[in-house]
Amino acid sequence: MWGLDRITSNSTLSGTTTPPPRRDYSPAPRRPYPSGPGPLPPRPGLLPRTSSLTIVSPNASSPSRPSTPRAPNGSARPRPNGTVPAGLPDPLQVLKSIMGGPPRNPVAVKAAADAEVISKPEEVELDMDFGGLSLKDFAREAATETRQSSSVHTYSPQSVEEFDLEKDKFEDLHQSIVACDEVLKSVEMYLTNFQSDLGAVSAEIESLQNRSFALNTKLENRKVVEKILGPAIEDISIAPAIIRKIAEGPVDDGFVRALAEVEKRSKIVSAKMKDQPDLKALEDIKPLLSDLISRATERIRDYIVAQIKAIRSPSMNAQVIQQQAFLKYKDLYAFLGKHQPDLASQICQAYIFTMRWYYLNHFTRYRTSLEKLKLHVLDSYDVLGEDPNAKRASALLGAKRGVPSAYDAFALGRRIDSLKTSTTSALPAHLAEEEKQTHHLEMPFRSFNLALIDNASFEYTFLTSYFSPSQNHHAILRTFAAIFEPTFALGQALTKQLVENTTDTLGVLLCVRVNQHLAFELQRRKVPAVEGYINATNMLLWPRFQRILDLHCTSLQKLTSSLPTRPSTGAALLSSATATANSTAPTPLTQKFANLLQGILALSSEAGDDEPVSVSVARLRSEYEVYLNRMGKGFSDTRKKERFLCNNYSLVCTILADVEGRLGEDSRGHFEKLRDSFDK
Repeated sequence: MWGLDRITSNSTLSGTTTPPPRRDYSPAPRRPYPSGPGPLPPRPGLLPRTSSLTIVSPNASSPSRPSTPRAPNGSARPRPNGTVPAGLPDPLQVLKSIMGGPPRNPVAVKAAADAEVISKPEEVELDMDFGGLSLKDFAREAATETRQSSSVHTYSPQSVEEFDLEKDKFEDLHQSIVACDEVLKSVEMYLTNFQSDLGAVSAEIESLQNRSFALNTKLENRKVVEKILGPAIEDISIAPAIIRKIAEGPVDDGFVRALAEVEKRSKIVSAKMKDQPDLKALEDIKPLLSDLISRATERIRDYIVAQIKAIRSPSMNAQVIQQQAFLKYKDLYAFLGKHQPDLASQICQAYIFTMRWYYLNHFTRYRTSLEKLKLHVLDSYDVLGEDPNAKRASALLGAKRGVPSAYDAFALGRRIDSLKTSTTSALPAHLAEEEKQTHHLEMPFRSFNLALIDNASFEYTFLTSYFSPSQNHHAILRTFAAIFEPTFALGQALTKQLVENTTDTLGVLLCVRVNQHLAFELQRRKVPAVEGYINATNMLLWPRFQRILDLHCTSLQKLTSSLPTRPSTGAALLSSATATANSTAPTPLTQKFANLLQGILALSSEAGDDEPVSVSVARLRSEYEVYLNRMGKGFSDTRKKERFLCNNYSLVCTILADVEGRLGEDSRGHFEKLRDSFDK
């Protein structure tokens, strides 16, 4: 059986040969091959039915030394010259039959045939481990390992074929390199041009640096000059935007600021004209500044006149215009009053006439609305000594603007709430026209005067804010009086109409207290211009109050004189239960007197010593005591008389128990002494 002592790298199936790897697992000792081409040393005989393969030495891995097939055991050794003895098969044919076909790489086979025959090793491994493989598979595996190990150093025809396949890529690479050369040439040309352009730019930069140096020198010189002349020019120069704003722009906050700037420049120019009258710059700027001031004056005049005309528009609220058009731009009138005082005076007169008409018109309409209220009518029959049943016949006299009183005319009740209420607004005109409820006379008086005081306070505040730069305090007071004079006269006429014919003592006194509260409010608001109206209203109310108390006292005198010893005409004042002389119950007159006195004292809790209320109350109290003593003389029994007086004084003390103030305490103490004197 033939075995392979050595397999060359060119005798594999794939066409490429690799040296076989070392097989370290063989049990036989390894010996090197002979180095020369001489005859192979004899090998020991092998046991029957055994074969061995020598492992290729590492020194025999060169591709230039092909392996020679080993002769089978017992056969003749090949000759040194490499010829095959006659009668023996060709080793190549034997190898071909073992490998299963012709070699795939004839070139490798030819090279192996022509190579030097390696001599047979002296010792042959007696026992080899094939790893369970057949000789053919073992040889193929060894050839594969040899090919893999020698593939790094072997070049096969496949390399040429692969080169032919990669030829196009190498040509493309060559063309790319040529193109890069062209690009590099263009870049070189571009850089050359750039270098020349850079030289030109450098020259231009140098020129610019020279010019910049010259400009910096000029700038420094100009800064020095500007530092000297700048403030002087700034003081007298006016920006074109300011001139355009004054000449053509709308009247708004910007116009006011531009006007302030012109005013500032005007003051500076005027001051410099006094110090340096021959200065050429001032002579040039003075006419322009005068024209600008004239233009501003003209526009201010048109604006104020337009706002004054707007006040006369129907249903226009003058306070809205005063706040948004006048007070917001109050500097306009100040500028006008400074530069054109005559024109400012004329505009002020136009404003006075307009507001005079405005307030008179609106308060006339408001008074007409208040006159439509239904009022309780109290006449000369509603006094202490008169019979209330006698006034029914006179009810038709007050039917046009009121209704007969169906209540106690001497009780204060809740009427005092008009003084204690926190409501500071007057009754609107449309509600007054639609009101169905009956009111007392203090209701229209309070509403009209409250509205009048509010408008007068606002107008006075407006006048002091708007006209104060041009007018002094006395001039503003005269302006205010000219505006409100007819309106104040209208208010006094309404007050006179309400209290002229009435005998409502508490109503008139309530009007007095309302007027005093309004006076306190005016002092708090610091509006002295309305003091004349307040004093004039007091001059209408206090005399009428005194006159009504005189009527009460006169009626008591008449009633007292009619009761010397027996009931007379005044006996109708007594009810049927007290008609007899033996009754010691309080009289109806005591009830009315106590209610009236309690109302007067409640409304006078804060009264001073200078008021005529204390004198009137003392007189009324004296007349009542005279009347009550005369009524006591009708009792024949002194005990009943004292009981009668004690009961009447006790009722008065009971009603006066809650009054406050110095006058109320004095009156209550007085009647308590009288009560105690008869309470035995």
